[in-house]
Amino acid sequence: MKVTIDEKSGFCYGVVSAISKAEELVADGHRVYSLGDIVHNDLEVARLESLGIRTISHADIRDINPDPQSKVLIRAHGEPKSTYRLLHDTSIGYADATCPVVAKLQKLTIEADSRMRAEGGQVVILGKRGHAEVVGLNGQIEDRAIVVERVADLEEVDFLRPIFLLSQTTQSLKLFEEIKAEVLARSQVPERVVVRDTICRQVAGREGHLKEFSKGCDLVVFVCGAKSSNGKVLFEACHSANPNSIKIESPEELRKEMFEGVENVGICGATSTPHWLMERVRDTILRLSEAL
Repeated sequence: MKVTIDEKSGFCYGVVSAISKAEELVADGHRVYSLGDIVHNDLEVARLESLGIRTISHADIRDINPDPQSKVLIRAHGEPKSTYRLLHDTSIGYADATCPVVAKLQKLTIEADSRMRAEGGQVVILGKRGHAEVVGLNGQIEDRAIVVERVADLEEVDFLRPIFLLSQTTQSLKLFEEIKAEVLARSQVPERVVVRDTICRQVAGREGHLKEFSKGCDLVVFVCGAKSSNGKVLFEACHSANPNSIKIESPEELRKEMFEGVENVGICGATSTPHWLMERVRDTILRLSEAL
């Protein structure tokens, strides 16, 4: 059996940078508190926790001892302005690992809000409600943006007013184009609609690549955490190109029956999937194939 790991799958730059920052802080003797899962992959989070990196919620911040050795890590997804105010008020030090792409989008969101308030318009963000990045984006402007997850959510938008359309960085390009087309078609003032495609191309570019990768496999094993928004998008890209695709979180989900009659297996994953985990999946598949 041939088992191939997709060379382009795995952590994106923002995740690599955040994890590296956390590991460096631990190595320097700091007590590191990640504000939320540093990455949407439970196994990688568990590995980091074994190094001493503790995952906390916003409610836990006030319980941290504000000494020089304590550091709160702001992960790649970014945070709303209220989080920085809370850290300042509690005198707790922090390390900001917000992805540069997300940080740039946060600034654009502030500019869009300022413009729309002056014009009597509204900011619309295509994104997953409750997702850390979207919470951070809307939190830059006191939650004034309208967040839409699908075309049906556009019912909340007032098409008589100007619109500034943005997107969470890990959204599907196809869905963004659908939303854009609907907004322009429904707007009563289309000349006052501003659209900014803010989808990260390091993520979006993987959709086309994974479709081609999947076509060349008898079976595709996609590895990602259940909470990965990006993982859902990329798995759909695999499945659309090769219906014989399965999604797993860990090697323990694999069974030898899955590989009966299979000669070529492709392994790939989300931008939140560590390479070491895909290697474990490969080793498990090879071991199971020996029992066939």
